[in-house]
Amino acid sequence: MATTVLTEYFGGHPMLKILEFLIENKIFDYSKKQIAEEIDLSKVTFLKHFKKLEELGLVKVTRKFGKAKLYTLNESNTFSKRFIELTLSLANYHAQTLMEKRTFVGARH
Repeated sequence: MATTVLTEYFGGHPMLKILEFLIENKIFDYSKKQIAEEIDLSKVTFLKHFKKLEELGLVKVTRKFGKAKLYTLNESNTFSKRFIELTLSLANYHAQTLMEKRTFVGARH
């Protein structure tokens, strides 16, 4: 998984990686195994942090596919909404900073 604005500013904590993946892919649902593989986390690390996200209501089961449950970000959760807002604000800030740097570099030439 490529470095994203969130991980660039706040680091690669497993919970951040999980939330960021679910935000970036919110139109799809995934099994726990798929999420762990996509963000390159060990099963033990993933399950430890995913359990906390479930307890906080940040993720939800969308459907069952055989024995596997599929999950997505719980966008009705207040914290999830705020986290999405933070992610978007940070991305906007980063984009603005990049534009200012390009403008400054262009002005020197």
